[in-house]
Amino acid sequence: MRFIKGHGTENDFVILPDPDGALDLTAEAVARLCDRHAGIGADGVLRVVRTKLAGEPAVEALPAEWFMDYRNADGSIAEMCGNGVRVFARYLVDAGLAEPGEWDIATRAGLRRVTLGASGDVRVEMSAPVYLGEGEATVAGEAFGGVRVSMGNPHLACRVDIPLADLDLCHAPGFDPAVFPEGVNVEFFRPLGERHVEMRVYERGSGETRSCGTGTVAVAVAAALGGAVPGSPSDLPSGEWTVDVPGGRVTVSLEAGTSYLTGPAVLVAEGETRPGWL
Repeated sequence: MRFIKGHGTENDFVILPDPDGALDLTAEAVARLCDRHAGIGADGVLRVVRTKLAGEPAVEALPAEWFMDYRNADGSIAEMCGNGVRVFARYLVDAGLAEPGEWDIATRAGLRRVTLGASGDVRVEMSAPVYLGEGEATVAGEAFGGVRVSMGNPHLACRVDIPLADLDLCHAPGFDPAVFPEGVNVEFFRPLGERHVEMRVYERGSGETRSCGTGTVAVAVAAALGGAVPGSPSDLPSGEWTVDVPGGRVTVSLEAGTSYLTGPAVLVAEGETRPGWL
């Protein structure tokens, strides 16, 4: 099995080229690939397949050539990954499967428009954040209030006023399973300055990661709201936010009806798995 290793602000992925949809990618195989001790090691897998061969009718109906089949490190299927889609786009250009410019990528959360050159940062139109109300996460028995945001996948963004390093994220934060029946990505953020925050994240199915693209947008929304409750999703604040994550820095732009995420996408290695290993 041929693979490429890449990352976006150190949120790292195993990229599997599968243009003809020939791979039988089981949850067990994904978990082995992502194992940091006995496998290649990654926060998730990005399978590169033509949209018309995705094997999922809702995806195959989308008007884009390529589908990002994203899997979490435990093998579970996910709707969307903001860092992953940047790395996915960079791979397509690097492999000669797409030209630098502006075009759409199909995901389970719908189309995501990317803009990129032959090198450098990648900009992704992330769609409109959907405010879903307030929520609560617990860490080591301490409760933190947060904002529930959908970015095509679920988020709970919690402001804290303590150093982020003091949070113990070795285990999943607690949350109400009745509110998040399919799990949730939990972000903790602290303001650093004008429209500037730092963030840590615990991703469902992967654990704490060095970054989460959709999570940075959710955090920007929560920080922009500042405790205010919007009358409707269209009332969300606009503006540009800098979000520092353990793996680097991204820029989030909130605009009426949509959002954009801009940041690095780096390809670091490629190779093949040993015959029979999986």
